[in-house]
Amino acid sequence: MQDRGGRVRPGEELNTPAVDAWLKQQVPGLQGAPEVTQFSGGASNWTYRLQYPNGDYILRRPPAGTKAKGAHDMGREFRVQSALKPVYPVVPTMIGHCADEAITGSEFYVMERIAGIIPRKNMPKGLALDVATTRKLCMNVLDKLIELHGVDAKAAGLDSLGKGSGYCRRQIEGWSERYTRARTWNVPSYQRVMAWLKERTPDDVANVVIHNDWRFDNVVLAETDPTRVIGVLDWEMATLGDPLMDLGNALAYWVHADDNTLLQTTRRQPTHLPGMLRREEVVEYYLDKSGFKLDRQQWAFYEVYGLFRLAVIVQQIYYRYHHKQTRNPAFKNFWIMSNYLDWRCKGLIKRARG
Repeated sequence: MQDRGGRVRPGEELNTPAVDAWLKQQVPGLQGAPEVTQFSGGASNWTYRLQYPNGDYILRRPPAGTKAKGAHDMGREFRVQSALKPVYPVVPTMIGHCADEAITGSEFYVMERIAGIIPRKNMPKGLALDVATTRKLCMNVLDKLIELHGVDAKAAGLDSLGKGSGYCRRQIEGWSERYTRARTWNVPSYQRVMAWLKERTPDDVANVVIHNDWRFDNVVLAETDPTRVIGVLDWEMATLGDPLMDLGNALAYWVHADDNTLLQTTRRQPTHLPGMLRREEVVEYYLDKSGFKLDRQQWAFYEVYGLFRLAVIVQQIYYRYHHKQTRNPAFKNFWIMSNYLDWRCKGLIKRARG
């Protein structure tokens, strides 16, 4: 049931001999040549498994093509995880970061692979959880998010990771600018959504370590107990910021079994299973445990923000495909999702006004 890589996509091959030579300098005693596979779950950085006779590692590198400013910073992602590991043990163990782009065409870093189950769109075949167990899994995943938000950033040496107060405002300004730059002819302007968010941007409720891409397919579960989280992956966008913005981001990926057909096509995690908390229950559970107090209209800002931010990420990926900077066929119809998310944001705005 463990998550395993597949065949490397054409055009995304590694310079395996060069990577192998570099890695053996980082890990004395590493033997043989690696079996290289690639994970298809991510839509951003390229992720590979390097399986040796006496070692199992994950390599992450940026995609080819135009990249958003500040995105795909492998050195930063490596340093964040290195600092978090002592105080948040579910972070993978880092092996090394390589800034020499001559080795495989870009910077990259390598970490130890955490062997376990990654819940993607559906749970692995043969793994059927009853309602009570599914609910326990859901709450355990949320508890890990709440635990992250409780990390002492200063003690972890991460107090300089963010830019201080004004995080919410900077996010709305930054993501609005990114969308404008990545817009293609076949997607909406998002002007109404961006204006609504700008007008209603609140002060930060706190300044804590946030993951910024919290999803079920970024956690690793124990094979012996699929409700227990043993790993949290993909720290590319981690920073210091508002925890409710992090929760809003997480809810953008939360699809119920009774959501409309188009929304169902966007589902990439098993939140449709009986026993999973519904979006409103997730918010209630988080607020109850964190102590933050919000009413429905206040929460609408964070929910719309999460969907808008997702739309920008989707559009940035589609922009690369549209301009033939990536050949991954999975990105071909991402422009449809950009249109759908605009419609969904406007629906939430209308409901909040009501």
